[in-house]
Amino acid sequence: MNDKEYVENYLKETKTITDTIDQDSIIKAIEVIRQVRKDKGRMFILGVGGSAGNASHAVNDFRKIAGMECYAPTDNVSELTAWTNDNGWEYTFEKWLEGSQMGEGDAILVLSVGGGSETTSQNIVRAMRLAEISKTKIVSIVSRDGGIAKKLSDACILVPVVDDSRITPHAEGWQGIIWHLIVNAL
Repeated sequence: MNDKEYVENYLKETKTITDTIDQDSIIKAIEVIRQVRKDKGRMFILGVGGSAGNASHAVNDFRKIAGMECYAPTDNVSELTAWTNDNGWEYTFEKWLEGSQMGEGDAILVLSVGGGSETTSQNIVRAMRLAEISKTKIVSIVSRDGGIAKKLSDACILVPVVDDSRITPHAEGWQGIIWHLIVNAL
């Protein structure tokens, strides 16, 4: 496949996602986050790898454009690595959220390619389980089958898989499209 064919194919896949993504799940996410903002709750945005970079950018947009109090645990490298060193990677977000006294009026926004499972992204899974206990709202933007995020979220936006070799770039790219959509809807 030459570059021209690759670009055409990638953009065709993007159009397929545009045409097939569940718009009702996006509307539900807007409603959940709008209510958290109205109730003056906070939102904690969780992501690992490329999704951590997206979390940082999303914090800026939700704070600056949507006027909402937001944080990403990955933005504080010192605290993140201290929790990792002292307790292990799987506890990083859970411990950070406990320290933030996350509660019923708050929300977490999970940005993840797979949504976590019993063996992957345990830091995100443990954070969602804490949110569930704390009655904290969970919104997720994920792909593949949605993982545990799909099961635990109040609103789960599932980015359709159109090619197994490009799950991650489409999932992470669509995280940006969707959070920008939500921010501007607010």
